[in-house]
Amino acid sequence: MNEKPAPHPLSRRSLLTAAGVGVTASALSWTPAFRVPASRASTIPVPPNFPAGISLYQQGFQNWSEQITIDSVWTCAPQSPQDVVTLANWAYQNGYRLRARGMGHNWSPLLEPDGASVATVVFVDTTQHLTALSIAAGSPATVTAQAGVTMDALLASLQGAGLGLAAVPAPGDLTIGGVLAINGHGSAILTSGQSAIPGTSYGSLSNLIQSLTAVTWNGSAYALQTFRRGDPAIAALLTHLGRSFVTEVTLEAGANQRLQCQSVTSINVADLFAPPGSAGSSSFASLLASNGGIEAIWFPFTLTPWIKLWSRQPNWPFLSNVVSSPYNYSFANTISQQESTFISDIVAGDVSVTPSFETTQISVVDAGLLTTGTFDLWGWSKNVQLYVQPTTLRVTAAGYAIITSRSSVQKVVSDFYNQYSATIAAFQAQGQYPMNGPMEIRVTGLDHPAEAGTAGAVTPLLSSVAPRPDQPGWDTCVWLDMLTIPGTPHANDFYQQMEQWIFSHYTGSYATVRPEWSKGWAFTSAGAWTNTQMLTSTIPAAVSAGQSADTFAAARAALNSYDPHRIFSNAFLDTLLP
Repeated sequence: MNEKPAPHPLSRRSLLTAAGVGVTASALSWTPAFRVPASRASTIPVPPNFPAGISLYQQGFQNWSEQITIDSVWTCAPQSPQDVVTLANWAYQNGYRLRARGMGHNWSPLLEPDGASVATVVFVDTTQHLTALSIAAGSPATVTAQAGVTMDALLASLQGAGLGLAAVPAPGDLTIGGVLAINGHGSAILTSGQSAIPGTSYGSLSNLIQSLTAVTWNGSAYALQTFRRGDPAIAALLTHLGRSFVTEVTLEAGANQRLQCQSVTSINVADLFAPPGSAGSSSFASLLASNGGIEAIWFPFTLTPWIKLWSRQPNWPFLSNVVSSPYNYSFANTISQQESTFISDIVAGDVSVTPSFETTQISVVDAGLLTTGTFDLWGWSKNVQLYVQPTTLRVTAAGYAIITSRSSVQKVVSDFYNQYSATIAAFQAQGQYPMNGPMEIRVTGLDHPAEAGTAGAVTPLLSSVAPRPDQPGWDTCVWLDMLTIPGTPHANDFYQQMEQWIFSHYTGSYATVRPEWSKGWAFTSAGAWTNTQMLTSTIPAAVSAGQSADTFAAARAALNSYDPHRIFSNAFLDTLLP
């Protein structure tokens, strides 16, 4: 087969940079931007008796949305898993806590909350040395990776071996340790009549785990302990929310697939999210059923969303643009003067320009897809699934996982769209525009242990997409995300209202809701993760609902047994997982 030449690889997030927020040079350095050796540092007392041979320095940290900023924290770079054990025993003996740090591409305060005291905290950077990776043939094939391996590196190695994953998160600059801590996911389900590729799962990446090694307490000291997927003791570690330190993981993998990714911007939002009774061939559920992979990106106050559709296509579709590398939306690389002006106005407080700003954004998408020839892409799975890079807009996001049946997907998205639109309209009537980023919707399957490729596999206890045994017909997760520029007036009030509706609406025999761990949740007017009732009652109940036992309590007890001295914890986790 003669393939068309691939376009030049690109480097910016297609959606959010197209959403129009300028990125300064400092914002691009959202991973720690500076480091000071211990011999020259003075802002925080040097940790006493720190293990020799492990580099120690002070470094700043800022998370993805720039809402969690730590000016300086002691940071170290272990060269091996055994070094992490040494650090754990040092922390226990000296009253310190350790926080595993990967790329920091996260919204929620699982690493550390904003403003936290870090006087007795050491960040453990996994990205410098804990990067070993190997692939083994078998049934299924497996890849073993240390915690600091990035998704870019993991997927490139798999592709080189003829392997791939069914769905992955859009950014490649995530560590596998970070992804598995929060059960990261992509967007894909099986279409009617389609068979699963052996070695793949359509839930979250946590369901791919075959085994893992973590640092745990053995009764007298911390040591490395390996857990197999068939061992019930692994269940709490499959999605641990940063309450443990996993040094290495083995995942199943399947034969790599060629995918087509088509972008559609011609469907009216009212048709896409129509009520089930009037939904037609252009509805969200119909497009999902036809393709298997979908992402709907709707900018408020506009009429036509940007819809991405992924489908398995082993042979080149004649009109598709063949791509041989990821990050293929070049129009996301630049921001026009008009967009910059809108952003400046919004940040300065003139939120009334928001509708015009949103209209500009979808216009940029339409023009960009046309001029770059990226309406229709075809290539290996990695090259059409990865499209988010660090050089993009720093937005904040609220995220929720709605567990439901495949037949109820249209009702889930239609109800959400209608409530979202009505709430925006109510704020607009008061001269308020809290949402200036898009609404995003993706769909996956659940973390069914049968897809894990190993006998007796157990379910991840804290996964957002753990199946409900009492609702075997619920086989699908609809991921709902709402994005806006951090600091936008009344955004927290909007998020709080929507969250209250989401938790009250998706309930009973229709659906259930859980938080998307990496995003914002537990809102009050003060911001995300500030609603104590949600953190201590509502969310634990949501995770355990419909299970044969209190899975949240079981996970908490297991994680506490592996780390009874709470050296792998922080102030936020002390509330969520006491």
